[in-house]
Amino acid sequence: MSAVMGQPGLHAPHGHGHDHAHDHPHGWRRWVFATNHKDIGTLYLLFSFTMLMIGGVLALGIRAELFQPGLQFVNPELFNQLTTMHGLIMVFGAIMPAFVGFANWMLPLQIGASDMAFARMNNFSFWLMIPAAILLVASFFMPGGAPAAGWTLYAPLTLQMGPSMDAGIFAMHILGASSIMGSINIIVTILNMRAPGMTLMKMPMFAWTWLITAYLLIAVIPVLAGAITMTLTDRHFGTSFFNPAGGGDPIMYQHIFWFFGHPEVYIMILPAFGIISQIVPAFARKRLFGYASMVYATAAIAILSFIVWAHHMFATGMPVTGQLFFMYATMLISVPTGVKIFNWVATMWRGSMTFETPMLWAVGFIFVFTIGGFTGLILSMAPIDIQLQDTYYVVAHFHYVLVAGSLFALFAGFYYWGPKWTGVMIPEWKGKLHFWWSLIAFNVTFFPMHFLGLAGMPRRYADYPMQFADFNEIASIGGFAFGFAQVWFFLFVALPAMRGKGEPAPQRPWNDADGAGAEGLEWEVPSPAPFHTFETPPKLDATATRVIG
Repeated sequence: MSAVMGQPGLHAPHGHGHDHAHDHPHGWRRWVFATNHKDIGTLYLLFSFTMLMIGGVLALGIRAELFQPGLQFVNPELFNQLTTMHGLIMVFGAIMPAFVGFANWMLPLQIGASDMAFARMNNFSFWLMIPAAILLVASFFMPGGAPAAGWTLYAPLTLQMGPSMDAGIFAMHILGASSIMGSINIIVTILNMRAPGMTLMKMPMFAWTWLITAYLLIAVIPVLAGAITMTLTDRHFGTSFFNPAGGGDPIMYQHIFWFFGHPEVYIMILPAFGIISQIVPAFARKRLFGYASMVYATAAIAILSFIVWAHHMFATGMPVTGQLFFMYATMLISVPTGVKIFNWVATMWRGSMTFETPMLWAVGFIFVFTIGGFTGLILSMAPIDIQLQDTYYVVAHFHYVLVAGSLFALFAGFYYWGPKWTGVMIPEWKGKLHFWWSLIAFNVTFFPMHFLGLAGMPRRYADYPMQFADFNEIASIGGFAFGFAQVWFFLFVALPAMRGKGEPAPQRPWNDADGAGAEGLEWEVPSPAPFHTFETPPKLDATATRVIG
């Protein structure tokens, strides 16, 4: 994860950096006061993986309880705290910061910039996340335990929670401020700091997806802030936004939350699309098929994401006209998503395909994300959704999109850019073992949940009747296997790479003897990437993927 954690690349043999011992601080100061985009990217990735492990432990608590009918380990109150905090920590602590870490590491390298536009704000936006994470985790130890209203924090439950609810709201505000600062930084960097000759339509797809994602974040994070602030004033200051006893409306909370929540889903998947769009052409030895249509599809997904929010609310008594609008709008959003999947498959078609670890993760992503997309299309139909809402079918759907979507893409990106970060090649057998172990365990965990949901098992229940026992047992076994796969990944894949243990990585590790393969400015710098890169803007060739001067 860190190009220079083990310090192997500080004295790069050639390239655009001038790396000497006095160029940057050492020891703890280097990380606490970090303004270098690579160091901050590394900090984000380490933070997000830590939160992934914490959220994973909570998930395993859920699956241990559901292994058999009856109450085994936790009472229903603690069970609801586990489900709530698992969701909040995974969404806001693991997936989103991981993509920001990738953005910090890769965007300046990809567009030929020397660093992010606002280096100190970059540092601040990272360190804001630490107190927020501590607040979230510490809420378990507050009177009454952690928030137990579900990760969506629906009223009126949130109005009845203990003091941990206030800690959760404060943590969400801090994380939101961090996201907005990070987004401003990304937008200014991409729009103002590209190398001369790199027009917007020559940018790598990862830069495009993050540019659009950053605008989404700036648009919707304040909406979430408004919803949870109204919850706070309802709790302590006598307002009645969501309290029916004072004339408020809890359904209004759902509208406000999902106006944030649905674009948020795309905030967590668009950067994943960008990573996959970098990897597939590299291992198909072809240019990305339909680059312009990919850009337009990404923008279309972002725009449409604002008009589909109430498909989460079909069961709330919506008039038929409203149901029809949100049903058709939701179906429409599958069109640009389908364009992306078609373009990836068309890129692979008749390419000189090789299946190194990053490509395995990318193909696995496309396959399993498509399943998640199909189940989402099924849920978009109001009559079906009314039967399936709040069942395990919904749990299966969004885990196929967020785990097999976002998380698989993050792993793909780690294996793809890891040699550039760490300066060492990750042994193929380790990466492939991690992939197959994760893929099989993931499907064993979440595929049975479709059947549980179709049979009517509600989510967020700590107990269930006997007829759901078999599939729950299978899902729990798969869940533990998936969790252990990620522990194995950290101990035996990520840690050795971060320490610089392994075969030294060449400058272009994924290119064949003819030079075909990975394209982009990040492959123009040595492996590991020097501490400072592109101190003077590079001169680009006509494709804006190679340095000529």
